[in-house]
Amino acid sequence: MQVPERYLITSALPYANGPLHVGHIAGAYLPADIYVRYLRKQKRDVLFICGSDEHGAAITIQAKKENTTPQAIIDKYHKVIETAFKGLGISFDIYHRTSSPIHHETSQEFFLKLYNNQVFEEKESEQYYDEAYNQFLADRYIMGTCPVCANPNAYGDQCEKCGTSLSPNDLINPVSTLSNQPPIKKATKHWYLPLNKFQNWLNDWIIKGEGQTEEWKKNVLGQCASWINNGLHPRAITRDLDWGVKVPLAGAEGKVLYVWLDAPIGYISATKQWSLNTGKDWEPYWKSNTSKLVHFIGKDNIVFHCLIFPCILKSHGEYILPTNIPANEFMNMEGDKMSTSRNWSVQLHTYLEEFPGKEDVMRYVLCANMPETKDSEFTWKDFQARNNNELVAILGNYANRVMVLTAKYNDGKVPELNEALLSEPYVVAYQAQIKSLIEEVYCPAIENYRFRDALSAMLDVVRLGNKLLTDYEPWKLIKTDEAKTLGILRLCLESLVDIAIVCEPFLPFSANKILGYFNLSDPGFNYLNIKLSTGAALGAPFYLFEKVEDEVIAKKLAELEEIRKSRMEKEQSIDNQQVEKVNPLKPTIAFEDFSKLDIRTGKITSAEKIQGADKLLKLNVDLGFEQRVIVSGIALHFTPEQLIGQQVAVLVNLAPRKMRGVESNGMILMAEDAQGKLHFVQTPDSTESGMPIS
Repeated sequence: MQVPERYLITSALPYANGPLHVGHIAGAYLPADIYVRYLRKQKRDVLFICGSDEHGAAITIQAKKENTTPQAIIDKYHKVIETAFKGLGISFDIYHRTSSPIHHETSQEFFLKLYNNQVFEEKESEQYYDEAYNQFLADRYIMGTCPVCANPNAYGDQCEKCGTSLSPNDLINPVSTLSNQPPIKKATKHWYLPLNKFQNWLNDWIIKGEGQTEEWKKNVLGQCASWINNGLHPRAITRDLDWGVKVPLAGAEGKVLYVWLDAPIGYISATKQWSLNTGKDWEPYWKSNTSKLVHFIGKDNIVFHCLIFPCILKSHGEYILPTNIPANEFMNMEGDKMSTSRNWSVQLHTYLEEFPGKEDVMRYVLCANMPETKDSEFTWKDFQARNNNELVAILGNYANRVMVLTAKYNDGKVPELNEALLSEPYVVAYQAQIKSLIEEVYCPAIENYRFRDALSAMLDVVRLGNKLLTDYEPWKLIKTDEAKTLGILRLCLESLVDIAIVCEPFLPFSANKILGYFNLSDPGFNYLNIKLSTGAALGAPFYLFEKVEDEVIAKKLAELEEIRKSRMEKEQSIDNQQVEKVNPLKPTIAFEDFSKLDIRTGKITSAEKIQGADKLLKLNVDLGFEQRVIVSGIALHFTPEQLIGQQVAVLVNLAPRKMRGVESNGMILMAEDAQGKLHFVQTPDSTESGMPIS
């Protein structure tokens, strides 16, 4: 494949309502930084873009929680995030902000371009409205009972207990989080991106790969295929909100661009700002077919970067499409989902404060466990083991031995080159192995976004240098052949430069320390071709890494245990409160209210899981007089096979509701015991289907 003239690399804009944790880093930022540093090593033209995502309802909610303003929230966390990125060595060319004027202008220009091209659909619909606060409610401003797991505190966009994606209309007994009162429905106008009109193109471009020059990850293709195969629908691109990019149309007061629309455009506005800062032209990176655009993201951003943003770029007509979107899965921690809100994470800024000088240790551990194709896990014991057994025992030990031996046998200066030694079969084979490892394993792995494989190859380069030193045993050879001993040390010193070259994308701080020992500036990618100056003074020997002691890890695990214990006590308290709410009898109703319920006997004839929904099953139910499709949130309690032939009680006159693209026509009645186990409400087996229950 032809090498592009330039590269534009982006990492997902982190949301500026809280600090970063190491799961975020492993997902979207470290892989991008490794890739960018590798490209820079080869002197390729590369631009690395990121910035804070500073709009949306979550920012306003956080401001209310902290009794402050949205501007104060984004100012606070933008600084925290930017400082943490720099501390870990994430080497953005610019770290921008979506609150900047140039971003608002760019986003509005995009909207107007697509609006004037008649891309959008204008629709009026009924949305939830808080009469006490006189405002429409964003999804996160609405809470209610989850229709899947009965969690009474589900949000209008997602139930955080069972993980189901929701819309406000899915919630049972919705309540405004502003006034704690039930909202009303009120008509409002919004603009929609008709994704359904792009479905065939997206299928050809992504699934069939038409026009693609690189193969995409299977996990990315799988999620895209799921969305496309289930049928795409128009998606609102505006919201009734007072915080964000204003919709630039007359009569659109009080409306802003939906955050998922303006955030990806933040890559473009950031590039424009970089252009203003440097005096360089930004347009070739975004508008030239000889440029390569790569988005590094986590799997929760796949739909926005693979489906929605490409449709926006294509509709605009002047911008290139991404060559690849190598999304990573999630990194968990100590057997549980990593979450800042639940205090179950390693926050990056806290780590940097608690472990000064160990930036590369975290980079190494995160890369070694990078969730490239499936979810992975961070544990403190693994952190300790990789530091002590790999960084200290292999890389650090080898570098220190070479430095110490050179100081001892050649007064800390670069020895002469031994030409005869270079022709020995062992040395010839050693250099051939180095060349093969770098060119056939290390480089292809990075070029194809397999950073764990490249990290392993890097460590193998170190192992080869260590083997060279161990096999020649210069501490013994010095007694009989000083010239050859110094020649071996010269080879080992040059191998340290090669190691600095290949480890710099992963361990930039360590690479700089090694190069500092030689008083070298950036050697580029000239492995096996660095000519040291004979007799040049070297630095004093040092240790690249130090051991992480057991007591340090024990302390971190104890802290987590306290967090886990506190959380369990809190959850138990909430469960007890919910039981207290559930157990009392509900208010008395009139017979006329009960008589409205049409409950019938039925029998399940088939059951299957709904793709992408862990809790939902699609059931076909025989009601005697007809067959019904009913979606039920019981997948964690029963397998589809267990349900065939199961007699059930069905509320048959419940209004239809779509869940994950499947229309549900009825509700299966269940009883829940004190342990949360579900039981079917049923009549004797001899009862025919369709009989009324009264």
